[in-house]
Amino acid sequence: MPDVRDEGRVDDAAESFIAELQHWRDVAGLSRSGLALKAGYDASYVSKIEGGKTRPTESFAARADDVLRAGGALRRRWQEYDLATRHSHRPSAGAHEHPGAPSPPPSGGLVVEHDNAELRYDGATYQARMRRKLRNDGPDPVTRYLIRISVDRHPGAPVRSNELYRQQPLQWDALHLHARSAGEAMSWEVKHDRDAFKEVWLLFENERGKFPLYPGESAWIEYRYDVGDEQWGQWFQRAVRLPTRRLAVSLRFPAELEAAVWGMETSMTAEASPLRTAIRQQRDGDDTVYTWATVDPPLHARYRLEWRFRGRAAEDQGAADDVKPSDRMRELGIVQDGDPILRQPAAPFALPTEAEDARRLVAQLQAAIERVRQVHTFSKGVGMAAPQIGVGRAAALVRPPGGPPIVLLNPRVVEESSRTDEQYEGCLSFFDVRGLVRRPLTLHVEHQDVTGQRRITIFENGVARLFAHEIDHLNGVLYLDRLAAGDGVIPVERYGGSGSTWSYGDA
Repeated sequence: MPDVRDEGRVDDAAESFIAELQHWRDVAGLSRSGLALKAGYDASYVSKIEGGKTRPTESFAARADDVLRAGGALRRRWQEYDLATRHSHRPSAGAHEHPGAPSPPPSGGLVVEHDNAELRYDGATYQARMRRKLRNDGPDPVTRYLIRISVDRHPGAPVRSNELYRQQPLQWDALHLHARSAGEAMSWEVKHDRDAFKEVWLLFENERGKFPLYPGESAWIEYRYDVGDEQWGQWFQRAVRLPTRRLAVSLRFPAELEAAVWGMETSMTAEASPLRTAIRQQRDGDDTVYTWATVDPPLHARYRLEWRFRGRAAEDQGAADDVKPSDRMRELGIVQDGDPILRQPAAPFALPTEAEDARRLVAQLQAAIERVRQVHTFSKGVGMAAPQIGVGRAAALVRPPGGPPIVLLNPRVVEESSRTDEQYEGCLSFFDVRGLVRRPLTLHVEHQDVTGQRRITIFENGVARLFAHEIDHLNGVLYLDRLAAGDGVIPVERYGGSGSTWSYGDA
């Protein structure tokens, strides 16, 4: 007979692989169908793997690791799973049985009446304090509640983050996780324990007794944990996973750091956009508090706040003066020259089927644009293509000077003017240099919206140049390829056009 301990190891290893896969898919902003398309698998296959109905293969783990840029994390989890399977007596024919641990009793019917998230920073450590009022609208008592602790020091650069957390994983004793409900301490059980994320069941019980949430009852729960700033990136995201009536976020930073805070939101049914309501700011003693709230957020919506400490930048200016522009962009999660993804044509979206993936990716581009705009002034406007944040999909975003952002999905140049001009261009993926590039003054671009509708938009002058640059990125072309024979790039220090717009006169 199979050894029960071996069976348990296989179950644990299978669930660990699934959790790792879901984590990196979430980091990359891909749905199951989006991962399947990029990895060359059927969407139902990915669903069966994450549902525990199909055993993951080595080739799938390797392909998913490459697509999600997980830096070998998925390969390692698969090897652990394969080793556990070979050491057990479980036959491979059982691959179509559920390999994961038994599913917990459903918590369907839970409603979050209030979700208040607070993040405090003291200059060295972040403390997250979550307070939620839960109401049980279901037919059964609720005995536990799942929470996630997830960090990413380098947004947009998952390989780099993976390397960091392999060397400095989140440690339970450093997290100082505490939870309470209705004045009672809550015990907790670990569901997943990974280098950069933890999933934990908060239990409605402790050593003194049990206090389940019965049908029709409401209760506040509160939990808090600490993470050092060497592991915490400068962003805070809230995802709506249960029906929620009110969501509020508060950030408390030392006033001397002069934080600049902005936010983005996305959902399955709405385009990525800046937060619909303003982030409010007020002074409280030695701190500045930034608050934001919304009512009845849609299910699966995501709200992400990011910030930059301008005061700290001033303190560290001496060190910053020695940082190359390309290194600064790398710190902000922009893929740099030499990465193979910059030379690979981006895969188009199948719209409207992949509308959710497109919206998520646009939100990532919006957030990345805001990050770079916080450290550099783009008087000529700025653009970004999805490969520049490590995602090989056909999406590009341009922010013209003084105008709102323009998003193009699956763009294709269908016509361009014979009139051209030469201007110096820069690229976030090799920001140390500038190059003189000839571009058409007018560009006709066919593209799609998330519903799949096709349209043609005409861009002129500087905006045409910006989009020509970004569409090149989606085709695996860099502006270096368009330099005239014999021309080269010049160091940014020799370029005299920073701070001014491109000039067109009457052209």
